[in-house]
Amino acid sequence: MKNINFPMLLLAITVIAMFLCVGIAIAFGNIWFVLLFIILGFAFMGYGISLKRK
Repeated sequence: MKNINFPMLLLAITVIAMFLCVGIAIAFGNIWFVLLFIILGFAFMGYGISLKRK
């Protein structure tokens, strides 16, 4: 069994949490939080992809 890469796992969970928060912000009807969480989700995802390339 391979070792678990915990920093990348934590980063993936963070990205999922950001997009989950987008759904919650839509439910509350707050457009600013929707935009914030979308931007943060894509930023964390881009950071994770850049780390994986190295």
